Amino acid sequence: MPNLKETIEEKHDAVREDFEKGGKFEKLYPLFEAQDTFFLTPPDVSEGKTHVRDAVDLKRVMFTVVIALLPCLIWGIFNAGSQYYAYSGIETNAVAKMFRGMLIVMPIVMTSYIVGGLWEVGFAIVRKHEINEGFLVTGLLFPLTLPPTISLWQVAIGISFGVVVGKEVFGGTGFNILNPALTARAYLFFAHAKDMTGDVWAKAKDGATGATPLGMGAAMGGQGEDVVQGLAHEGFTFGSMLFGLEPGSIGETSLIACALGAAILIVSGVGSWRIMAGGLAGLFAAGMLMNIMPTQGSDELGKMVQLTTWTQIPFQYHLVMGSFAFGIVFMATDPVSAAQTNTGKWIYGALIGVVTVLVRVTNPGFPEGVMLAILFMNVMAPMIDHYVVKAHIRKRTETLRNFSYAKG
Repeated sequence: MPNLKETIEEKHDAVREDFEKGGKFEKLYPLFEAQDTFFLTPPDVSEGKTHVRDAVDLKRVMFTVVIALLPCLIWGIFNAGSQYYAYSGIETNAVAKMFRGMLIVMPIVMTSYIVGGLWEVGFAIVRKHEINEGFLVTGLLFPLTLPPTISLWQVAIGISFGVVVGKEVFGGTGFNILNPALTARAYLFFAHAKDMTGDVWAKAKDGATGATPLGMGAAMGGQGEDVVQGLAHEGFTFGSMLFGLEPGSIGETSLIACALGAAILIVSGVGSWRIMAGGLAGLFAAGMLMNIMPTQGSDELGKMVQLTTWTQIPFQYHLVMGSFAFGIVFMATDPVSAAQTNTGKWIYGALIGVVTVLVRVTNPGFPEGVMLAILFMNVMAPMIDHYVVKAHIRKRTETLRNFSYAKG
């Protein structure tokens, strides 16, 4: 007796001709193909010898990234609920915090998937190609970069910009030069800066605000205060920021959650460990360099750049504050917009770390530099690969020339 899956597949295959070329629903074939390959087993088989050696395909790669994002999503839900009750002055348990967090976060995620998915389907139907699985990741990445207080209409506008301008105008998945999710966030940051920065929560009873540690630290540095001591006085210690129970964007606050995602990506071979390691190295080098800079504008460098006590923050604080960990793990490793050569990945990641620190400490009006650093390096990635390849060719040419000379 056939099981339920076999019965569904038989009925599904019975209407296949209606969606294929010449059928009455030919224009809707992208929708048919998407659910056919994602939920069922297509009847197509390779004839003769093939080059396929395993079951890895684009859908499985993207689904692996989604799994890697789950720790950040789950923690983001709990943290959103915790911050809501903390700044409402209400004491409650973990279950209530999780439920409240779901009411806050899941509408944002669903709006991203629904609106962005409609754009994906629309472009697939017009262009008559398959629906790109890349949106499985983009649709979840984008909400995790947003503050939990964002309006749903802004989520819809942002994901529309990211999908259409950041990807589809270039030809779709595989042709975009910028990370679509980060492009969407950049649009919201510049178009709706007030809702994307500043205080994430506001406590109605006493007017206390829920400023993020990064924004608070930058403000303290600009006023000449000791940033580490000032943050600790406000309750933001290195340990608390490591766990991430604090105001901030939904998926960025916990370094531990980001590290779990990184482990999944590295073990599965989906994410580049070279980019992640390069980013850490660049962040460390730039952070150490800033630590030896003067904090007063007494010399030529101090006159050119507004250097403050924000430059003295230790390297490890740059790692746990803001969205660097989330960005270097999930955004910078995008296989389409990142560097492709092994050496290029090291350079690409290192420069992201360096630019992040430079933006943070030299621009008091923009305390977070990860978004700009990754977008800038997305544009530079092809040039990095170009010169890496040229260097390899030059080295091999010289080796062959020397070998020929020695042999002759």
